[in-house]
Order: sequence, then structure tokens, then C-alpha cells
Amino acid sequence: MGNWKAVLPITLSLVIAIGGSYFLYQWIEGQRAPKEVVQVQAEAVPVAVSVGKLPWGTKLKAEMLKTTPYLKESLPAGYFVSMNDIKDRVLIAPLKANEPITEHKLAPISMATGGVSAVLAPGKRAIGVKGDKVIGLAGFVNPGNRVDVLVTIKDPDTKKEKTKTILESIPVLATGTQIEKNEKGEPAPVDVYTLEVTAEEAEKLALAASEGRIQLALRNVTDADDVNTEGMTIPKLLASYSHPQAEEVKPVVKKSGPKPKAKKVRKWSPRKTVTVEIIKGMETSKQRFTLEPFWEE
Repeated sequence: MGNWKAVLPITLSLVIAIGGSYFLYQWIEGQRAPKEVVQVQAEAVPVAVSVGKLPWGTKLKAEMLKTTPYLKESLPAGYFVSMNDIKDRVLIAPLKANEPITEHKLAPISMATGGVSAVLAPGKRAIGVKGDKVIGLAGFVNPGNRVDVLVTIKDPDTKKEKTKTILESIPVLATGTQIEKNEKGEPAPVDVYTLEVTAEEAEKLALAASEGRIQLALRNVTDADDVNTEGMTIPKLLASYSHPQAEEVKPVVKKSGPKPKAKKVRKWSPRKTVTVEIIKGMETSKQRFTLEPFWEE
């Protein structure tokens, strides 16, 4: 009986230790177990985009298009879901690869053909200007730029050449190259710049190209100020860089001759008494003298 009382506390301690270890093990395993991850899939909408780069004036075909999923929060304005809705529509703005196709980048549905006519504004005309790399600023004139048109032509009154700006801030619709025969009869590339002008501006440009030499001047697209110039002639050109002649400075000549003699001023000295100290060896004495008045020279 005494042994049982001694064993009982030890047995209870072992049971409690084993039970506690078991529950501790279960808790640790529960912490290590991966938690269930709840994935929230955002709702996406298919948007029609371009497969590659497309220039303006392109008539859209099925092989040029594809759809890309966009989140509802990032949908562009005027997007299209179905490629059939934009098939055979004409672009009025260039597109980059994978760029969404939106309504404001397309010509009206009634415009069934592509090319320059699809991007012309109402009341405008497209006219081509032939030139070279100098006229086109060595390739810096591109579609979307604005240019001034200058012409160098012979003045009918003076029979001398004159350069004048005839058109300002003209949009460039397209640039290209065509093959023509040069002066030697050999085929040579000629640059062509297509400009958007009014009917009256088209007449000016056609006459200027026929009677003179055309030059394009690239300008900032945000610069809308018109500058009415008087034109430039050869005499005005040469005079514009002439230095002003310096005025001749004449030396100042002084007249020679005898200098005028200064006038002597006489000063009156009144009578006064002066004291003179006389020193003889170790003895000194003082003696007073009276000076009579006189005129000092």
C-alpha cells in the first residue's frame, strides 16, 4: 500500500507530461501547415489592339489586329472589344505595337478608303512638293510636323531674285520618295513632301514651284504666330551684315604764341616794429627796430 502511494504521483506526472507534449506538437504542426490562400481574380475585358506599328491612312485588316485583356479600371476611352467592329476602318493616327485602337484614332465609318484623303480636314487639299535632302532638312521633316514655305523667284519689276515666305505653319501629311530621271537622263530618287493646304494656298504653292525654287523651314508645332516679312533681296542681304564705318576723329590743334605775362600785384606793408636778438659770445641782448611803411612787389 505504501509503494502504491509513492508511485501514483510519478504516474500522474508522466501522464500530464505526455499529454502536454502531444498538444504542443499538434500546435506546432498547425503553425507549419500552409494557410489557405484566397485568390481574388480581377475581372478583365478584351480590348482590340494593333499587332505591330501601323501608319495613319492604313485600312485595318484582320491580320493587323488582336485582343489583349485589360482591367476594368484601366480601360481606354472609346475602346473596342470585337475586332469585327473595326475591320476595314481607316486610321487617322499612327499606332504603336500593342496600342489600343480607339474611336478617335479612326476615320468615320463612311470613309471606306485609306490613304491621305482619309486624314484631310474638311475644306483642305493635299499637294505634293518635290525636293531633295536640303529642302527636307536632311530627313527632319516628317508627317505631323509644320513648316513654312519659302520661294526664291525673280521679281518682275526689278528683274532680280527675291526670297519670300509665302505660306506659314503648313501641316506635313506624308513624306516619300519617287524615282525620276535627272538631267543626265538617269533614274534618281526624288523626295516628295505632301502638305495640307487650302485651295488658295495650293494655287500659290503650285505657281511658286513652277516659277521659282521652294525651300521648307521647320517650325515648332506650338508656334502659331504669323510673321509677315518683306522678303529678302541681294542688296538687302549684303547690307544686313555690313559694319558701320567709324567716324574720323580729328586731332585738336593748339594755337602757338607767346604766353600772356602775369600781372604783378603790389601789396602795401604798414609800419611795424620788429625785435632782433643779438648774441655776442656768452651774452645776448634784444634790440627793437621800427620799419617804415612801403609797397611790396
